[in-house]
Amino acid sequence: MTYLIFNILLALIWALASGKISLATLVFGYILGYGVLWCAQPLMKPTRYFQRLPIAIRFACFFLWQLILSNLRVAYDVITPHLYMRPGIVAVPLDAKTDQEITLLANLITLTPGTLSLDVSHDKRTLYVHAMFVDSPESVRDSIKNGFEKRLLELLR
Repeated sequence: MTYLIFNILLALIWALASGKISLATLVFGYILGYGVLWCAQPLMKPTRYFQRLPIAIRFACFFLWQLILSNLRVAYDVITPHLYMRPGIVAVPLDAKTDQEITLLANLITLTPGTLSLDVSHDKRTLYVHAMFVDSPESVRDSIKNGFEKRLLELLR
C-alpha cells in the first residue's frame, strides 16, 4: 500500500512541477512514478505492487468490456419488438471467503446491467443472482465464476 501512496505522491509532484494539474499530467506522472519506483525496487522492501497493478488494469478493462456488452444486450432487447430475455435466479457457489470479497463481487454483478445480486446464504458459500438472460443456469454460473469472481480474487489475494 505504501508503494501506491508513493506513486500517487510522485504523480502529484509531477503535476505541480509541470505547472498544470490535469488528468493528462496526473496520468503521465503516475506512469513516470511507477517507472521510478520500479527502478528503485531493489532499494526498498519487497512488495507485490508491481504484480498487482497490471492485474488491476486487466480487471478494469474486463469489467468495462462486460459493462459495454451487457448494456448493448439490454438495449437491444429493449428496442426490438420481440423480447429475448429469459429471467431467472441462479445460485452461484462462492470461492470468495471474506466479507470484502463477497461484497465487491456482489456489487460488480449488480453494476452490470441485466444482473442483480439478491442475497448471500447464511454460511456465505452461495450468492443468489437474478439475471435477465438465463439460457442455462450453468452458463450464468460459469460466466460469474470464471469471469468476475476469478479475476476479483486474483486481484485481492
